[in-house]
Amino acid sequence: MDEYKNRKASPKRANTVRSDTQRRLRQHVRLARVLQILGLIQSRGRWNAKAIASELECSERTVYRDMEVLEYAGIPWFFDEHDQCYRLRPEYRFAVPSLTPDEVLGQVVAAKLSDRVELGLNPGVRSTTQKLTHDLSLPLQQTLNDAQKLVEVLGMKLVDHSKHQQELKTIQQALLAGRQLSATYQSPYDSQPVKFRLHPYRLCLIKNAWYLIGRMESEDTPRTFRVARFKSLRLLNHACIRDGNFQLDDYFGHAWSVFRGNERHAVRLRFLPPASRIVLETQWHHTQKSHSERDGSLVMTFEVDGLEEILNWILGWAGKVQVLAPDELKVRHWERLEEALDLNSRG
Repeated sequence: MDEYKNRKASPKRANTVRSDTQRRLRQHVRLARVLQILGLIQSRGRWNAKAIASELECSERTVYRDMEVLEYAGIPWFFDEHDQCYRLRPEYRFAVPSLTPDEVLGQVVAAKLSDRVELGLNPGVRSTTQKLTHDLSLPLQQTLNDAQKLVEVLGMKLVDHSKHQQELKTIQQALLAGRQLSATYQSPYDSQPVKFRLHPYRLCLIKNAWYLIGRMESEDTPRTFRVARFKSLRLLNHACIRDGNFQLDDYFGHAWSVFRGNERHAVRLRFLPPASRIVLETQWHHTQKSHSERDGSLVMTFEVDGLEEILNWILGWAGKVQVLAPDELKVRHWERLEEALDLNSRG
């Protein structure tokens, strides 16, 4: 990709690059689907071509072709006429790595996290767990089954991405294939959706939502886009040109959350007891430092780029925190508190 970026390729060369990239992506997608099919027919369910096609959102004809791939690979499957579904020969076991009980528990936690509908993830981790269930030793199978019943992930308070699975999938494909996107985006600061071409850099889960870092075709520097605000995303047959030196840590700098301000501020806060004990339970920012006072209060300091995001966080501790520095944050905190009092005292 750097070579493509640093020198102008002839039209024939560009087409070749795109063609090879598309071919590799298709191969990866097909391999993933074939492995998913193998996982399904290894499970205890009754999976025929129609059921598999419905589960994987493909055609039955595609399933038949992928079953041929498994056959050519030496996987001993057969069609059970009695149950009307595909089966594997009893003696066959798909090779899996030797896992420890701790690794099995880690797999269960990952599967539980990926199942959260708000994340909008594909079922890759879940199908991996299904395969492990049937290929581990009996003691580890029991550990995995018990853990699945006892481990739960609830109340993540994430933005619901279940309606944006197609957008997330398109972004992932664009990132893997190194291709541009055609986007329609509705910013809360614009009255109408905006259409543009985008060079995608990174997909990130930050705080409670998915964000895409990318550069608009008409601009020189990347921006942060909230995935849930895309009205449409379409994969283009144009190569994505990325800055080879791009690093997420440098991009976000000392932003409190997602959007980086233009100025860096030394923030100093004093939390009253018992809030001081509660606030210490979480690492809020990578620059966080704290020390306890004799009266039980807690002084915390941060180095942040921009004040708006940290101000919103401070307001959530109203009545339990005092802003010590900088003066600009003191004034803005006071003004927001006055606005809240005025709003709630009407009538």
